[in-house]
Amino acid sequence: MKLIGPDFYNISDLLTEEELLIQKTANEFVNNEFKPVINEHYEKGTFPIEIATKLGELGFMGSSLPEESGGAGVSSVAYGLILHELERGDSGLRSFASVQGSLVMYPIHAYGSEEQKKKWLQGLGSGELIGCFGLTESNFGSNPGGMATTAKKDGDDWIINGSKMWITNGSLADVAIVWAKDDSGIIRGFLLEKGMKGFTSNNIHGKLSLRASVTSELSMVNVRVPDSARLPNIEGLKGPLSCLTQARYGIAWGMVGAAIDCYQTALDYSLERKQFSKPIAAYQMTQAKFAEMLTQITMAQLTVYQLGRLKDQGKMRFDQVSLAKRNHCVIARDISRTCREILGGNGIIEDYSPMRHMANIETVFTYEGTHEMHSLILGQSITGIAAYDS
Repeated sequence: MKLIGPDFYNISDLLTEEELLIQKTANEFVNNEFKPVINEHYEKGTFPIEIATKLGELGFMGSSLPEESGGAGVSSVAYGLILHELERGDSGLRSFASVQGSLVMYPIHAYGSEEQKKKWLQGLGSGELIGCFGLTESNFGSNPGGMATTAKKDGDDWIINGSKMWITNGSLADVAIVWAKDDSGIIRGFLLEKGMKGFTSNNIHGKLSLRASVTSELSMVNVRVPDSARLPNIEGLKGPLSCLTQARYGIAWGMVGAAIDCYQTALDYSLERKQFSKPIAAYQMTQAKFAEMLTQITMAQLTVYQLGRLKDQGKMRFDQVSLAKRNHCVIARDISRTCREILGGNGIIEDYSPMRHMANIETVFTYEGTHEMHSLILGQSITGIAAYDS
């Protein structure tokens, strides 16, 4: 069995048969279940929520978490390959699964009480329950520590007030992981359930990117929750940031998948499309574009493979994830644009995926750490100096 997509450096030889089989299963799911409906949902600005349980049945929600936590217990590389394939379908699909696994199931698994784990993880893993992650606010994106959302102790309960912005799956979610500051300024995580008094969500409309994804604003007005709704085993900004490290790892893989989908679409087209009596693939300028794209894709493949092995060994660092997220967004952004050029006028219609990927990547380029913030994380890692400190 071989890696699906370009494999110029024989990366297949580095993968297990199980990992290759998992990629094949994810690829078939995307081709058979998702690609036939993506254009309709992209145009309407909706997400095909009916596939949530199918993702769960295949073990694609929180796949690398242990089975007792709702996952499938697969390797981090296998999990990366799943998100790689989901992103080949669309960023909206990968975002849905990534939020569910990395930003909702992971913090409950890592920081939740036994009661919280029993209540939520199996349902989230099966796709029967949906979750979201509330960290970003309208005035606090790159500086989440400045959040204005508060959690005040009132007897045995907490009273939560504030709002969260740009929340994937927000209005779909049965449970939201919401981060808030207590009276001492300590950031804490809470599990807020749909239907709680004072807890509402509104979808954000008019998006020109990531359209096949539900993006919402969460509002909390005097939401009273018991202390049992608090994640008991974490406090401080390291809680949400550790979750983002998990999600950014998936983005690094996903961007390779998006780049490969654009590359393969343009390659197939260039071999069929003729100008001046020969395929446009036969021209030097076209071949130079493919040579550069293949080089960047191969380097990105090797990066995420090694990053996944480091993750499985417990050696992965957050700054290593920043390098991959930052670099692969740039690569995928450039490749999507180049592929659109190769497709010519046909590149702007929905029959071909590069322009849809190109629009989506503008969102991925910004969310879960902007390009600039990941540059500063790497800068601090290199120099030992935090340039963003006041």
